[in-house]
Amino acid sequence: MSKETFDRGLEIRKSVIGAEFVDNAFKNADDFSMPLQELLTEYCWGYVWGRDGLPLKSRSMINLAMLSVMNRPHELKTHIKGALKNGMTREEIREVFMQIAIYAGVPVAVDSFRIAREVFAEIDGKK
Repeated sequence: MSKETFDRGLEIRKSVIGAEFVDNAFKNADDFSMPLQELLTEYCWGYVWGRDGLPLKSRSMINLAMLSVMNRPHELKTHIKGALKNGMTREEIREVFMQIAIYAGVPVAVDSFRIAREVFAEIDGKK
């Protein structure tokens, strides 16, 4: 494992999905799941998210579309929050989901809109 890449990944991961979330992921990891946390932090967040080729906002847009299409509601909720931290507006999030309605199907978009509304209500203190 590259300490430099891991440290960069840890910094990015915490800035996007929150230090509390990341700290809990490591705290709750056991001997079985710790290698996954290390892999995610170093390669996903350090190596890929840490590359200069795309800004974090663009990476968030891509993730929202992919997670929606892959039907990963837990991850989608986490990444909607991260997308807002990365500078996406609610309107831009809506537009990503409108785009997936056409290319991935209306049921995918309906679920994504529902999840986004839940996240927005939570952020706005209405839930």
